[in-house]
Amino acid sequence: MEIRKVQITGGSSYIVSLPKQWIRSTNIQKNDPVGLIVQPDGSLLITPKISGEVVYRTRVFEVSATTDRPYLLRLLIGAYVAGFTAIRLESKGRMPPFVLQLVREFTQMAIGQEVVGETDSSITVKDLLNPAEMPFENTVKRMHVLARGMQQDAMTALRTHDADLARDVIVRDTEVDRLHWLVARQDNLIGIDAALSRRMEIPVNQAAYYFLVSRIIERIADHATRVAHNALALIDREVEAATLDLMDEASALALEIFAWSMEAFHSGDIRKANTTLQRVTDLEEKVREINTQVIRFEAATAIPLGQISDSIRRIGEYSGDICESVINYTVGQET
Repeated sequence: MEIRKVQITGGSSYIVSLPKQWIRSTNIQKNDPVGLIVQPDGSLLITPKISGEVVYRTRVFEVSATTDRPYLLRLLIGAYVAGFTAIRLESKGRMPPFVLQLVREFTQMAIGQEVVGETDSSITVKDLLNPAEMPFENTVKRMHVLARGMQQDAMTALRTHDADLARDVIVRDTEVDRLHWLVARQDNLIGIDAALSRRMEIPVNQAAYYFLVSRIIERIADHATRVAHNALALIDREVEAATLDLMDEASALALEIFAWSMEAFHSGDIRKANTTLQRVTDLEEKVREINTQVIRFEAATAIPLGQISDSIRRIGEYSGDICESVINYTVGQET
C-alpha cells in the first residue's frame, strides 16, 4: 500500500497525487479523465475506464484428438465461471469432431454462451448475456423453485413407482447447475470489474452472499436428485405405507424449512432465520424414526430407503445453513 498525503489547493480543493507506476501502466496522459467510485466500505476506487465498457478477457485452450473429454468440459465450465468474455479452442490440425459436439453441449448448458467463430482448426465461444439483465435475486428464486419441485416429484416417484418422473427429476438437476454457474460467474465478474457492481446495483459482499446461498441450493437439488436415483432403485419393490407416510412427512418438513429459510433470506429477517434453525431438530427426530423402521427391511430395500432418509435430513440441514448465512450477513450489515 502506498500512503499519500491529502493537500489543499486554491483554498477549497483537496488533491492527492497518483502513483507514477500506475499512471504509466494504464497509459494515462495529461488532462485524461479518470473515474472515481465510492465503495460501500467508504474506500475510493480510481479507474481509467469511464465508458462503462465490459472488461474483455479471452481464454485459449489447445485441443487434440487425445484431449480428455470430461477434462475439457471442466475447463470450459471453469473459464465460464471465472468470467472470461470469450473462450477459444485451437487445434494444430483439423478440429476433432468430439470437440465440436462438446462445445455444442457446453453452449446448451451455460447461459449466454454462443459460438461466434469457427474454422477448421479453431472455434470461439462468446458470452452474449448482459449480466445486469439477470439479477442475482431472480436467479436464486428460480433455483429455489426448481429444487423444491424436484424433491416433491422425487418423493411422488417413490410412492407411485413412476420411473419417468424420477428420471425427469434427474434431468432437471442440470437446470439448477447452470443457474448456479451463472451466479458464480456474475460474482466473479463483479470482483474483476468494480463498475459492474454499480451497474447491477449490488455491493461486492452482497454478490458473494448470493453466491454462497446459490451453492447451498445447488447442493439441496443434488440431494433431490439422489432421492430420485434411489426411487429408481426401489421401482420394483414394495414399501409399506406407514414407512412411506413417515418419509413424506419428513420431506414435507424439510421443504418447509427450506421455504422458510428462503423467506428469511429474501427479507433479511434474522428472527425468522433463528426460528427456522430450531425446526431442524424436529426434522432430525423424524429421520431417526424413519431409520428405525428402515432397518427392518432386507438390504436391497433398506439401503436405498436409508439414503433417501439421509438426503431428506441433509436438505433440512442445508436449509439451516442458509439461515445461518442470513444471520451472519444481516448482522454484519447492521450499524
